[in-house]
Amino acid sequence: MEKRYMQTAQSWLDEAYDQATRSEVIKMINGNQKELEDAFYKNLEFGTGGLRGVVGAGTNRVNRYTIGMATQGLSNYILKCFPGKKMPAVAISYDSRHYSREFAEITASVFSANGIKVYLFGELRPTPQLSFAVRHLGCVAGVMITASHNPKEYNGYKVYWEDGAQIISPHDQNIIDEVTAVGDPSNVKFKRDDNLVVTLGKEIDNSYLESLLTLSLSPEAISAFHDIPVVYTPLHGTGLKMVPEILRRAGFTNVSSVSEQQEINGDFPTVSSPNPEDPAALKMAMDLAVQKGASLVLATDPDADRIGVAVRGPGGNLMLLNGNQTATLLTYYLLQRFLETGRIKKGVRNGGHYMVKTIVTTDLLGVIAEDYGVEMYNVLTGFKYIAAIVSANEGKRYFIGGGEESFGFNAGEYVRDKDAVLSALLVCEAAAWAASQGKYLYDLLTDIYLKFGYFKERLISVTKKGVDGVARIQEIMRAIREKPFLSLAGSDTVLVHDYMRGETIDLVSDLRYRINLPSSDVMQFVSSDNSMISVRPSGTEPKIKYYLAVRTRVNSKEELKKADTELDSKLDRLAGQVLAL
Repeated sequence: MEKRYMQTAQSWLDEAYDQATRSEVIKMINGNQKELEDAFYKNLEFGTGGLRGVVGAGTNRVNRYTIGMATQGLSNYILKCFPGKKMPAVAISYDSRHYSREFAEITASVFSANGIKVYLFGELRPTPQLSFAVRHLGCVAGVMITASHNPKEYNGYKVYWEDGAQIISPHDQNIIDEVTAVGDPSNVKFKRDDNLVVTLGKEIDNSYLESLLTLSLSPEAISAFHDIPVVYTPLHGTGLKMVPEILRRAGFTNVSSVSEQQEINGDFPTVSSPNPEDPAALKMAMDLAVQKGASLVLATDPDADRIGVAVRGPGGNLMLLNGNQTATLLTYYLLQRFLETGRIKKGVRNGGHYMVKTIVTTDLLGVIAEDYGVEMYNVLTGFKYIAAIVSANEGKRYFIGGGEESFGFNAGEYVRDKDAVLSALLVCEAAAWAASQGKYLYDLLTDIYLKFGYFKERLISVTKKGVDGVARIQEIMRAIREKPFLSLAGSDTVLVHDYMRGETIDLVSDLRYRINLPSSDVMQFVSSDNSMISVRPSGTEPKIKYYLAVRTRVNSKEELKKADTELDSKLDRLAGQVLAL
């Protein structure tokens, strides 16, 4: 291993690499061997979020050369896939991270050098808008330069196909093969053809926003409660460009922004991490909401595909919703409004409509959808799998909406990824709709729990960095396959889902069932009381993730507090089981 990564590092001292890169490599060779190993022990791979890593020199880093080779490989693949297309086109956007604009320009240069037309956003724009642009402009692919919600040291390269969705099999592996075949930067065509690069401006902004506004379901409620106080923060990212504008166009007139976090800055100076899943990231917004008397707080990550939401809870205090709760509210709101507007009917099977969630997202979404007679698909983790269902059903059935526990949601078919811009609009109009009934959003959540059951979840992420970390994660996954949990917090395990083997084992009947999903390194355990543990390595970070889920029935608001304490205790016991691995 040491010999291989040292040889690779030495190859980066060739004159094919610029002086700054060579100097950085020399510094690592003469300095921290662990850092050198991590930078060169492997090539960056396309995972659930595409190419993503720390910015710097190395094959396992994001830099002009790994970006260039990825784009050359993608160009080669595009030209193979569309041999009869006279001028295939791609769209490129980027976020506020360090070097995002530079990497976008390099990407545009390589595409154009390969005879591929490029639509390049003139300014940073959200990931969902890139997805929209791919379809709207008739592109064969798209690239978004972003590391989503990762820390400031990261950047990345999300690849989209002609359906506007992130790549899935077989394209992902085929692109990896093409990138690998590039070999080194000497085989990358970096010389730009300016005649093939078109700069996108306000026209695409208007098309995107106007399309999303057609998905609004409660214009009367917005008109009546247009002045509900809302606080929004873009966390120094692309949401600044679109979220306030769509809320303004929808009719909301009392939206305040956190001025310090409106600055486009890849250092994300006001937060330790620009992740709306992190309560600390919303502190400034929640403080401003207290000053303004706002009942709703919204936050988007740097590329504006994930949304964080805080609402007024019991006693009037602001509380941050988790991703499952936000998805629950939006699922209920969409289905109820579809019912009220006559798009679906209660008591029948609404086969023309459907929703989608991921296997680690709360089962409460499926319970709600079933009550409305709407099918809920369950797919692997990653919004690209939700998008694949939408593409497969295009022209046959209508996608109402769907989401995942990691703060991602979408509705309608204009965008084939999670969309925090649209989600912000839907959350605000759901709040207006609730206000028309004399309620806050938390009251709606309480109504849902009383009707469908109290579901509670917890996510535990354990970081395992470097080569040793990868080996340890693989060891944990192997161990739970060989010796699965036979009980969950004292309740007997009845089902074991092994998504890598594509098999469900019923421990009660000892029968086995086929899982009709692509192979994925995920294990899931379900107990007799419907408690659940799901385990998977992250596809974008050096982490292993444990998803814990429990549920119970409640008959009154007074029972919620007691039920919450009991479910927390059960989650603590499940956490003890997984952390003992």
